[in-house]
Amino acid sequence: MSDTSPDGGDEDGEVDLGISLETVATVVDHIRAIQEGEDSNEVDTEDEDPDDDGDEEDFDEETLAAFIEDLNEDEQAALVALAWVGRGDYEPEEWAEAVRLAKERSAAGDTSSYLLGMDMAGDLLAEGLAAFGLAVEEIER
Repeated sequence: MSDTSPDGGDEDGEVDLGISLETVATVVDHIRAIQEGEDSNEVDTEDEDPDDDGDEEDFDEETLAAFIEDLNEDEQAALVALAWVGRGDYEPEEWAEAVRLAKERSAAGDTSSYLLGMDMAGDLLAEGLAAFGLAVEEIER
């Protein structure tokens, strides 16, 4: 019945995950693109317009890894915790615990390798957002 809860929700239904939703959406988009590219040995560039927003096409695995590693500790932990929530390891009500453990995990190795090594990481992050009532497709980029 409180207006603010420890899991980050408030009276407006807004969720403070410790990372911007735009950043999460960007990571989701690029992880999905990279992992889809790994699934098919052919890179489907024929349908892409080379003049169409080249920034997104330049996000390869190395660039995405650098982007993730440039995030602060809280943001990196939030990404890992979101993936864990999306995988069902934690519930949204356990957010603080998931973030705490994600920070401990981060100290053991780099976050980008961990996330990029997860099967379906983009989908897990999207599912993590969905657990908080957020749709990655509706986030402005």
